[in-house]
Amino acid sequence: MSRVTVFYVNGCVNRHNCHIWGTEQLNEIHEYVRGSPKVNVWCGLLYDHVIGPFFFSEKTITGFVYLDLLAQYMFPQIETFEQETVNRVIFMQDGAPPHFSCFVTDVLNERFPDAWIGRGGPIPRPPRSPDLSLLDFFLWGYIKNIVCAEKIRNIQHLQERITSAIETVTRDMIQKTWQEIEFRLNVFRATNGAHIEMY
Repeated sequence: MSRVTVFYVNGCVNRHNCHIWGTEQLNEIHEYVRGSPKVNVWCGLLYDHVIGPFFFSEKTITGFVYLDLLAQYMFPQIETFEQETVNRVIFMQDGAPPHFSCFVTDVLNERFPDAWIGRGGPIPRPPRSPDLSLLDFFLWGYIKNIVCAEKIRNIQHLQERITSAIETVTRDMIQKTWQEIEFRLNVFRATNGAHIEMY
């Protein structure tokens, strides 16, 4: 699984994948961050460890920027694993526009033939499904709790805090989270695709 998220120096949380599900009309307030310095961060999760963090120097992540991340950082990271592990990788990404640029999907089709999940991929990803992504329901929340436990001074301090927080993620924590995803998938199948966080 792979995912980009945003961290702000002022500690505001990017709520892009926070969804409110209800049986009736709800009134909700959306707060937007303006002017706070931010950093875009990518991480990937395997069964037993985190790949990353990778900090983008660009403020806007385009298809070309994302492709550079894959080619210059992620693919070389994967190549360091044993061949058996590499052969079992199924790459998963969400439906962000840079992820389904034609040149990105071409590279993923070549690198992971019939073994990647995402918009336009051989395995479709259910829309609006943060409850099926370990990065959304586990990793980023865990990291942000640690990072925001103290006041952030600047971008460099923010990046240091993110890196230190990711280093605290243990193999055992990740494997327990994969067990959670197996449970969520069983619930997802049993309820014909109902939103898992409701259960």
